Amino acid sequence: MAEKNKKKSSFIPNFYDFVEIIVQALVIIFIIFTLCFRVSGVVGDSMNPTLNSGDWLVLSNVKYQPKQGDIVVITQPTAANEPLIKRVIATEGQTVDIDFDNGVVKVDGKVLDEPYIAAPTYRSFNVKFPHKVKKGCVFCMGDNRNDSWDSRDSSIGDIDVRYIIGEAQFRMLPFGKFKIG
Repeated sequence: MAEKNKKKSSFIPNFYDFVEIIVQALVIIFIIFTLCFRVSGVVGDSMNPTLNSGDWLVLSNVKYQPKQGDIVVITQPTAANEPLIKRVIATEGQTVDIDFDNGVVKVDGKVLDEPYIAAPTYRSFNVKFPHKVKKGCVFCMGDNRNDSWDSRDSSIGDIDVRYIIGEAQFRMLPFGKFKIG
């Protein structure tokens, strides 16, 4: 009988130790993901073939300065009223020019090497080109240029960098496809 009580009494402290470890781990994970990383899901086809609808991305926003080629998540208010996932094409002060007849994008007079796009850029919206990116902003487009609502449309336009919540670091889901681009 004493042996049974001894087993029961040692079980309770072990259980509380286990719960304490789990709670501490969850708090640490919460702090890391609140301060250093965020998670965002991809909705739609505007980033095909690089990203697919249903993919989940881990974003970093620690001391982030946007640069050309980055994939970012944007919360700038739009008619869609949901975060946008796009690629930075140009940063403040750069000039974007798009030849929609030939599907070619130029930044500061240089044709971009874009092996990640689904097809050449034939679809235009209402932004006039050449276009100089405003101070504190970036110009973004989806990789699926002919099926992407992006900075080419004045309802989105240049993206204020304060609305970029992070740069995509890697794909969390689906498993086995962690690398982006």
